[in-house]
Amino acid sequence: MLKFWGSQEQQAEPRPQDAASESWYPQSVVSPNSSRPSTPGSSSSRSYSLQRPTEHPQTPSHVSPGEAAGVIALLKDKSVDELRKLLSDKNAYHQFLLSVDQVKIQNNIRDELRKETLQLAKQSLEKEPRIMELRNQCKIIRTTELAAAQEKLNELNRQKEELLKFYSPGSLLQKLQEAMKKTDEESEALHRQLLDAEIDILFTPTAENKMPF
Repeated sequence: MLKFWGSQEQQAEPRPQDAASESWYPQSVVSPNSSRPSTPGSSSSRSYSLQRPTEHPQTPSHVSPGEAAGVIALLKDKSVDELRKLLSDKNAYHQFLLSVDQVKIQNNIRDELRKETLQLAKQSLEKEPRIMELRNQCKIIRTTELAAAQEKLNELNRQKEELLKFYSPGSLLQKLQEAMKKTDEESEALHRQLLDAEIDILFTPTAENKMPF
């Protein structure tokens, strides 16, 4: 009789294989030989004996030893039923995950970043009318003051070109030749005037020549 009840209890108790098959975890997380979550020491030794590094390269873990020890401490205080529930119930696992300090810190940081992002977006929307006003002012400046400044700059460039052309070597040489030609003409005219005056002096009778005999 005792053996019968014992056999019924053994049949009613879920086997580790059944718990593992009903779990929503991947096969790498749930061990087929134990209903408890695998600890770092046991999982590493078991994976080392069953898998070859060349066939299944493992990605490097980003969890620090202190964080892993904190999670293990939380799992160590739980009963077998609670651990099985974590393996089979996704909501229970989610609640446990939210109770981890590292997850709480990350969630707080995420909430703060989200709040700051929303605040920046709100400030940007509030500054949108001012941005449009400044943009319109820039257009007005571009079409009025900039146009006047461009016209003045063009006038100054034109004056500069005229000055460069006026004082260019070719222009100076031409002016020098014109001045030399004018000087030669004036000198020639003065020379003719002097010759005409000498002729007049030579042929004009003096007072002694005009006296009677």
